[in-house]
Amino acid sequence: MNTSAVVRQNGIGRIQLCGILSFQTVPNLLMQSRGMFEKHGDIQVDLSEVIRSDSAGVALLVEWMNEAHRHNQEIQFLNMPAQMLGIARVSSLDQVLPLHRELPQ
Repeated sequence: MNTSAVVRQNGIGRIQLCGILSFQTVPNLLMQSRGMFEKHGDIQVDLSEVIRSDSAGVALLVEWMNEAHRHNQEIQFLNMPAQMLGIARVSSLDQVLPLHRELPQ
């Protein structure tokens, strides 16, 4: 089973998160994302290619939200998978994270 995850920049301010978000993969994703917020204005993170996530994946989004705020940027999390949304709801983070169903036109 593939247990990898990757963060890709898809244009200015657009980030694609792919794979399995877990306690094993999130530390590497956090390292991959270092400096990412300094290069852009507002950020959109597409989660449509996230296969599975545990609470570490949701914690990554919280960290990215805080990083964006430190850089005075707006951040949006798009296309959050149902499993990940369920984890966010348990801790009421769905009320804090800037979630959107799909990419704005």
